[in-house]
Amino acid sequence: MKFIPQSIPDVVLIKLNTHNDDRGYFVETFRQDLLEDAVGYKVNFMQDNESKSSKGTLRGLHYQITPFAQTKLVRVIKGSVLDIAIDIRKSSPSFGHHVSVELTEQNKHQLFVPHGFAHGFVVLSESATFSYKVDNYYAPEYDRGIAFNDEKLKINWQLPFEELKLSDRDKIHPPLANARDLFN
Repeated sequence: MKFIPQSIPDVVLIKLNTHNDDRGYFVETFRQDLLEDAVGYKVNFMQDNESKSSKGTLRGLHYQITPFAQTKLVRVIKGSVLDIAIDIRKSSPSFGHHVSVELTEQNKHQLFVPHGFAHGFVVLSESATFSYKVDNYYAPEYDRGIAFNDEKLKINWQLPFEELKLSDRDKIHPPLANARDLFN
């Protein structure tokens, strides 16, 4: 595994070592000890989630607040997505900036998204199966969101607006300037 800090160093791209032969491939997708060495602190994942979505589905931009804030380790099993992590730590020099990474079944990359970031993705392929680990349970009363189309965030979702499919909830999130309960 290779751990590559992104433009916001707390967000880390993980390139996996894939072993291919005529039978297929083998890849080690998670090593707690190596991840903790790379990020410099203990991570205790306690729940795995998976979603399948069609092309143009945009999920996000989501975050949970304390005491249910979540660190995520995300990857694509099938298809491809554009994955986004936005720094929502008000005291951070990169507040309001984002990391954008394409995760695909071919590249097998993962993205580590720590507490203090909103997260979302859009499906670029005909469909995608998306998998992620979290270090805290889902708590709907602590769940928050930011508008995917906040002009100040300058996110290029790589698909035309009319092709995007959002849940009713994701259509009404406020812009970052009006978001509730951001991190300090």
